[in-house]
Amino acid sequence: MRLLLALLALLLAAAPLARAQALQDPTRPPAELGMVQAGSGETAMVPSEAHAPKLESVLVGRGYTGREVAVIDGKIVRRGEKFDGAVLVRVGPNEAVLKRGGKEEILRLFPQPIEGKRLQARRGRE
Repeated sequence: MRLLLALLALLLAAAPLARAQALQDPTRPPAELGMVQAGSGETAMVPSEAHAPKLESVLVGRGYTGREVAVIDGKIVRRGEKFDGAVLVRVGPNEAVLKRGGKEEILRLFPQPIEGKRLQARRGRE
């Protein structure tokens, strides 16, 4: 009986410590996305600053003349449609081109390799 009372007292003493630990929200976006909390204790998220659009996927038809679709920041955009004030003018196997005014912005799925690093990689395989 004494053992049971001692165990119960220990659990009651540790309860405030368990409540003091903050739980992480598993649905909260990662910090790398550049999001900050709107205020102290609020759960609404607002962008910390304007960010460049991110190309997530492309879908191109045979010969690149058929279906031309890009997924930019989670939104499906077809060639000729507007995205955030810019028009999607071209979609290739690794890139999409947005035109805003007279400027073209090239979004790439994968960064272009640096020529020196490409040569080093080939030499390492030979």
